[in-house]
Amino acid sequence: MAKKPKKLLKLMEQAKEHLDSDEEILYSVLGAYETEILGSDSVRNGTFLATDKRLFFYAKKLGGYDSESFPYSNISSFEASKGLMGHKISFYASGNKVSMKWINDGDVDEFITHLRSASGKKETNNIAPTEIKSTVTELKELAELKEQGILTDEEFKKEKEKILNR
Repeated sequence: MAKKPKKLLKLMEQAKEHLDSDEEILYSVLGAYETEILGSDSVRNGTFLATDKRLFFYAKKLGGYDSESFPYSNISSFEASKGLMGHKISFYASGNKVSMKWINDGDVDEFITHLRSASGKKETNNIAPTEIKSTVTELKELAELKEQGILTDEEFKKEKEKILNR
């Protein structure tokens, strides 16, 4: 990982308060975000953060901040280039073109690799189908034991909680 300049570290720290409490920043880059505001082209200097959940833009401005969130599942295409002024990243998210240019600081190569691999992927549930089936089977067996009078209501509730809280 590349050494990060103070400006990038400061922006990352400020952006954390706008992320989910369990969200982890994987890679970050500093550059100029090209966007359209009220029908006019605009450039905002800030950071793009690749988290374990989404791509997040954050920029500090006088008296406030700008931020924008892009779920990986909404990113349909991605391109990267490098010129004299630094790297440029462009992608389409929900039909809108997003570009950041003049990227020279941060985890540039890792960021690009991560974005390329994460783009267009749906979030996955980490519970395997066999685990769900096993849990359902255990709960059915537990209910049968209760119906047969082998377990009391209290014992049933206690065992059910154990199964559901695994």
